[in-house]
Amino acid sequence: MSDTSKSNDAVWRDAEKVAAWAARSGERERARVLARQMMADLLPFEPQAEFSFVDLGAGTGAASRVILDRFPAASAVLADYSSEMMSEGARQLEGYEGRYRYVAIDLEAGRWPAELSGGLDAVVSSLCVHHLSDGRKQGLFSEVIERLRPGAWYLNYDPVKAEDPSVEEAWQAAHDRRDPAAAEKRADRSPEEQAHYENHIRHIIPLAPQLAFLRSAGFEAVDVYWKELDHVIMGGRRPFSGQ
Repeated sequence: MSDTSKSNDAVWRDAEKVAAWAARSGERERARVLARQMMADLLPFEPQAEFSFVDLGAGTGAASRVILDRFPAASAVLADYSSEMMSEGARQLEGYEGRYRYVAIDLEAGRWPAELSGGLDAVVSSLCVHHLSDGRKQGLFSEVIERLRPGAWYLNYDPVKAEDPSVEEAWQAAHDRRDPAAAEKRADRSPEEQAHYENHIRHIIPLAPQLAFLRSAGFEAVDVYWKELDHVIMGGRRPFSGQ
């Protein structure tokens, strides 16, 4: 398989590409810190509560680190499929020793480890669900609610696509004002970079159907809890027993 036709799976299992991605992560994460803090704030726990949460598609643990900082008695299970990302994550999570562990998961295939079979206090996902097809998004939301304890929450931070091209143009213009070099970067993409970009966005869909997927899976209190241009935090909770 050529570099230009590599899938997301191949990219995130390539140690060299993961290292290059991690080296550029500082600037990206600074732009995302407010969203990650909001996701932590939305979790319905007291500041000193002891609980465990699962971070799906955790990568190097950017979302988990923010939540662990907000809740010093919490612990995290970081679920990912890339051993290269896990290795890089272990380096970045050095200061959280004893408060986290990695487990292998294949979100594309819907294969969950046995230790995540149920009774979960909370589940979050951050910038990974958009890589899945519509069918797998629906499947994942159903798998999550089955594993949450009654009353527990799932929050997903992810990009969405506009249904109106004029809205898409407005989002792009705002992004370009924040990063004046963005338009030039888009124009100067190499064939490999363009192929990777197209592969990256191919499963991004509008917000409305994803909210419908959550409701169809059985979540209640479904809402868009935060939004900035094309990035949102959506989610809901598993109903309490007897509701």
